[in-house]
Amino acid sequence: MNKILFAAACTFLLAAAPALAADYEAGKKKAGEVCAACHGEDGTKPLTPETPILAGQYADYLVHSLEAYKKGTRQNPLMSPMAQPLTDEEIRNLSLYFSRQKALQVKY
Repeated sequence: MNKILFAAACTFLLAAAPALAADYEAGKKKAGEVCAACHGEDGTKPLTPETPILAGQYADYLVHSLEAYKKGTRQNPLMSPMAQPLTDEEIRNLSLYFSRQKALQVKY
């Protein structure tokens, strides 16, 4: 029985892998088109103090945040209209891109 469950789980994961994959280069391109004006090219230079730094954030946090803006469960007058037209694939790509950028380093 355990072998059957294991085989089923492996089959599911292999089938789902392409849907869960993200494209770094596509995320970088989209970030330049959509996000750079407010968050900076690599997510480290926000336009205003209220604009968050995206670089170095966890990808799953960014996915969750963008999905919430897109669905309307999280509201912001600037981010909500920016996130609504994004596809699920674009959200994954952007999240991967920003998660791989170097965040600000604090030296003590």
